[in-house]
Amino acid sequence: MRLLVLGGTSFVGRAIVAEALRRGDDVTLFSRGRTGTDLFPEAERRRGDRDRGDYASLAGGGWDAVVDVSGYVPRHVQQAADAVAERTSRYLFISTGSVYDVSRAPEVINEDAPRLAPERSTEQVDGDTYGGLKVACEDDALAGWGERATLVRPGIVAGADDPTDRFTYWVRRAAQGGRAALAGRPDQPVQVVDAGDLARLVIALVTADVPGIYNAVGPSEATTLAGLIEICARAAGSSVEVVPVPRRFSPSAEVDNRRSQRLASGAVRPNPPLSGGCGYQFGYQFRHPSGRVRQR
Repeated sequence: MRLLVLGGTSFVGRAIVAEALRRGDDVTLFSRGRTGTDLFPEAERRRGDRDRGDYASLAGGGWDAVVDVSGYVPRHVQQAADAVAERTSRYLFISTGSVYDVSRAPEVINEDAPRLAPERSTEQVDGDTYGGLKVACEDDALAGWGERATLVRPGIVAGADDPTDRFTYWVRRAAQGGRAALAGRPDQPVQVVDAGDLARLVIALVTADVPGIYNAVGPSEATTLAGLIEICARAAGSSVEVVPVPRRFSPSAEVDNRRSQRLASGAVRPNPPLSGGCGYQFGYQFRHPSGRVRQR
């Protein structure tokens, strides 16, 4: 398969590219060339800048599918379509579970649950605009690509190259043991998907050339914030006491991932245990050779 990845040198994109190359696919990376320049020497590279609307390097060539990992504002989606729509048959957009309006959503969110209002008044991406901007991106992807569009909505993603601290903080903290302050609801649902499993789902979708919208979360049965911390502690061989700290609570809900599980059909690990992800993170990132937990 000839695959064009818009982005592909950071976290989620990096996992997708690695999976595609592992399968023997022909991968082209489109990026600014500022990060990960030493990664994937076997992949072709095209340089451009989406913020400046520079897609000139994509003028030649064709691909079976395009995976858009770096589209954050609707202009990115529109300009990508202008640049490559006539030379590919499938466009897969990496969206986010943050598109859902949890204040109006059912207790378990499927792909048809209410979304936030699209945000088109700004290109400033922050905690207040991120979800609405991704909604606008989704709308433009579906309007521009029609049945050639596939949308994937990941939840919290964890993996070896995670630049955020959403999951890895709790792996480190739980490994230290003792009393752990939790500024949130201990019973809040938590679903974490491994970046490698997300990558396998994405590659399965573009290989099958199927349209649609797919939640990408795991495990299928959500744990809780308190449960997550306790699982991380067990994986690290420590014990922890969760101490809730009052704060203003936000609405939350569990996300239904049955549609993506059915489609993947063996391409990803079926319902991988969260304890395995915690143990992997602990072993990969947070031990010195002496085996002691690294402090930050």
